[in-house]
Amino acid sequence: MKLVIQRVKYASVKVDGNITGQIAHGLLVLVGVETGDTEADCDRLVAKTAALRIFNDEKGVMNRSVADADGCVLAVSQFTLLADVRKGNRPSYIKAARPDTAVPLYERYCVGLEAILGKKTERGVFGADMQVDLVNDGPVTIIMESRNGEIQ
Repeated sequence: MKLVIQRVKYASVKVDGNITGQIAHGLLVLVGVETGDTEADCDRLVAKTAALRIFNDEKGVMNRSVADADGCVLAVSQFTLLADVRKGNRPSYIKAARPDTAVPLYERYCVGLEAILGKKTERGVFGADMQVDLVNDGPVTIIMESRNGEIQ
């Protein structure tokens, strides 16, 4: 799995002009599921996302997690994170997991965060044409991947 995590002051996602998820202060997480990803990969990324210390403490040092900062999470599925652009100019998405694998892992990621944070993880709509609006805070953007037991 590959995540792009952005610390935000605000984020929302719309499908067909309707807001399907929105948060104030917290994390916007773009979630890409790759063929071969496992529940264990997902669980590692859930734990790491919840514990990631990228929010400022009272001294202005990035030393607080989203839970410590009482933030929220908006998770948006995005298969294009798995694009392979090594050959030619048209990205290949062959690495992206099929929906029968990707949807359960995306949902597991969202539910896992809910369990740790004790609040709803806002969501986009898997496979939909979505418009994402955000105000990046910092900006702070982190890319994480989990594969075969390792987080990169």
